[in-house]
Amino acid sequence: MATSTSAGAPLGAVDQERVQEFLEKVITDGGAAVAGLCTSLGDRLGLYTAMAGAGPVTSARLAARTGLVERYVREWLDAQVAGEYVTYAPGTDTYQLPDEHAAVLADPDRSTYAAGFFTMLQAVYATEDSLMDAFRTGEGVGWEEHGPALFAGTAKFFRPGYAAALVPEWLTALDGVVEKLERGARVADVGCGYGWSTTLMARAFPRSSFRGFDFHRPSVEAARGIAAERGLADRVSFDVATAQDFPGEDFDLITFFDCLHDIGDPGGALRHAEHALADGGTCMIVEPNASGNAQENTNPVGRALTAASVAVCLPSALAQHGPQALGNHAGEEAMRTIADHAGLHHWRLAAESPVNRVYAVGR
Repeated sequence: MATSTSAGAPLGAVDQERVQEFLEKVITDGGAAVAGLCTSLGDRLGLYTAMAGAGPVTSARLAARTGLVERYVREWLDAQVAGEYVTYAPGTDTYQLPDEHAAVLADPDRSTYAAGFFTMLQAVYATEDSLMDAFRTGEGVGWEEHGPALFAGTAKFFRPGYAAALVPEWLTALDGVVEKLERGARVADVGCGYGWSTTLMARAFPRSSFRGFDFHRPSVEAARGIAAERGLADRVSFDVATAQDFPGEDFDLITFFDCLHDIGDPGGALRHAEHALADGGTCMIVEPNASGNAQENTNPVGRALTAASVAVCLPSALAQHGPQALGNHAGEEAMRTIADHAGLHHWRLAAESPVNRVYAVGR
């Protein structure tokens, strides 16, 4: 006899073994979702940092080192063992964070550091009710409607990758750009967020001047503070402006780091960039490494990116009521077409990483 769903639609005969396999997958995903909170706590409380390079430690010793309550620390450690983030030696009742795991969880200056992803979860889960309304109405959920953890977590997540690749790999892949920067160029970093991309370029090319623009005032204020702390305020400035109206002209380089797909009018942003470029200037567009073909995103990175698009990217674009809401996996061809219509006819894939694709674009 056929079974039925709660909505009354009939179900055909099912393979119980496949049902069980999929159930295990869903339970695994649910466990990972809850464990993400523990990962974020470990990062924000300094637990991973305290364990990095420390060898085997007891929960009491780790609690003393971090100034935390031992009972909570032990519970957290047991969850880390269950997730295979931390190892446990029952004979000595000690826990250890392997060096290879510390490279991912404990050092923000490493290119492999990924804990920032979990900081974002606090803000993402908090907007679930707003997203439910958006699904029903077609309205958006603006970037500014999220909690501060999203802004800080986004900056924290992307910073290591930018630090590792932006100057030595991505900029060098753009024809003639490094030479201009070394001589002294004008650069606009559009959608700069906390300005890590801007300050990384400014530190590497002291003869050039850099202007960061973002419509989100709290992020701009954070970027100004970061630039001042690093002694870069003399050649880096940050202003509140949208991608369609940022001031200035004759820029030798205009960059869009992981933000063009979040804009409700990406075509308008690129048209404005085309007008603001100096003769022979270049746009560098950095976008997520995801495909417009859903089947090609069935991998861990693609899954994370497309889920982020549901939670943040698409709703942010829709909230701007522009002509296009791309999501973060529209694909290269869609982006190339938008650029071409904006007057940027030269398009080239310049570099690629597991997370990003970097395009060199010009007139």
